[in-house]
Amino acid sequence: MEPSILNRLSKHLLTWIVVAIVLGALLGKVLPSTAIVPFATFNDIFGKFLGFSVPLIIVGLVTPAISDLGKSGGRWVILTVALGYLSTITAGLGTWGLASLIFPWLLADQKVPDLAAPENAVPSLMDATFTLPPVFGVLTALILAFLLGFGAVAADAKKLMSLMQEFREVIYIVIKRSIVPLLPLHVFGIFLNMSKSGQFETVIVAMAKVIAFAFILTIIMLLGQYFIAGTLARRNPFIALWNMRDAYATALGTASSAATIPVTLRSALKNGVSEDVAGFVVPLCATIHLAGSTIKITSFALALQYMLGMSSSAGTIISFIFMLGIIMIAAPGVPGGAITAAQSVVQGILSFTDPMYGIMVALYVAVDSFGTATNVTGDGAIAMIVERFVSGKPKTKQ
Repeated sequence: MEPSILNRLSKHLLTWIVVAIVLGALLGKVLPSTAIVPFATFNDIFGKFLGFSVPLIIVGLVTPAISDLGKSGGRWVILTVALGYLSTITAGLGTWGLASLIFPWLLADQKVPDLAAPENAVPSLMDATFTLPPVFGVLTALILAFLLGFGAVAADAKKLMSLMQEFREVIYIVIKRSIVPLLPLHVFGIFLNMSKSGQFETVIVAMAKVIAFAFILTIIMLLGQYFIAGTLARRNPFIALWNMRDAYATALGTASSAATIPVTLRSALKNGVSEDVAGFVVPLCATIHLAGSTIKITSFALALQYMLGMSSSAGTIISFIFMLGIIMIAAPGVPGGAITAAQSVVQGILSFTDPMYGIMVALYVAVDSFGTATNVTGDGAIAMIVERFVSGKPKTKQ
C-alpha cells in the first residue's frame, strides 16, 4: 500500500473513530432502546465475524512471516528479529510490572464490574439465533501457522510458500476492506450501548488516565532503548535519541511505520549506522518491531481487567505478552492492523468480550500515532545495536 493511501486511511479512520465515540456517548442518553437495537444487532454479527476471522488472520499472517524470515537467513535477520522481539516483550512485561503497582491507585474509583455484560444494555435481536463458529481455535491456528511456516522452509516447499503469501494478500484485503472500515460503526454501537447503560463517563475518565500512563511508558521505553544502544555503540544516548526526532514527528503525522521508513533511514544514518545496515534493519523493523503498540495494548487490556474486577494468573499474563509479541511481528502495516491481529490473544487468552475489545479498538486507534512514533524511533536503536555487532567494533564517540 502506498504511503499516501496509508496516510488517508489513517486520518479517515481516526476521524470516524472520534465521531463514533462522541455520537455514541451523546445519542445513548436520548435515544430509546428500540432505536439502539439495530446497532446492538450489528455489533453481535460483526463481533462473531471477527471471532470467525481471527484464526484465519493468524494463519494468514504468521505462516508467511515465518517462511519469509526463514528464506532470508543470515545473522543480520536472526539478530534483528531477536532484538525486535526482545524489545517488544520487554515493553509488555515492563508495562505489566508498572501497571500492577500503579493501577490500584490510578483506577481506584473507576470500577465497572458489569461492563462485560451490563444489565441495562440493549440486547441484540440475534443473540441466540445466529452463530458463526471459527474453523478452528486460536491455539490451533498458532500451532498450525508454526508447523506450516517452519515446515515450508525446511522442505523448501515453494508452492506452499507462494500459496500462503497469496492467502496473506487475501487476509490483508479482509482487514483493509471489511474489518477496518466497519470498526467505526462497531465502536459507535458499543459506546451507544455503554452510554445507555450509564457507564460511559466512568470508562472515559479511566481510559484518559491509562492513555497518559501509556504515553509516559513509551518515553521511558525509548530512553531505555537508547541507553542500551548508546552504551553498546559508545555514543551519547540523548544525542542519538534527539537525532531521531524527525522520524518521531513524521510517525506522529502518518501513524504508519511503513510511510515513515525514508525519514527513519535518514535519521539512523545520523547515528553512525552504515547505509547497508540501515537499509536492511529499518524496513524490517518497520514490520516486526512494535514495542510502542505493545505498551498500548497491554496497558488497555490490564486496565480493563482491573476495572472489571477480573484477575489472571502470572502465567496467563506472561503467555499473553509472549504471544502478543509474535502477533505483533506478523501484524499488517496498515492503520488498525495491529489491534485487529491482537484480537486473537486479547480474547483467546484474556477472555475479553466484544464490548471490552471494542473499547480497546477505539482507544488504540484514537492514540495510534504516538505508539507508531515509539515503534519507528526504537527502530533506530536496534539499527545501532546491529551495526555494533556486524561491524565488530563501536563507532567513535559523539
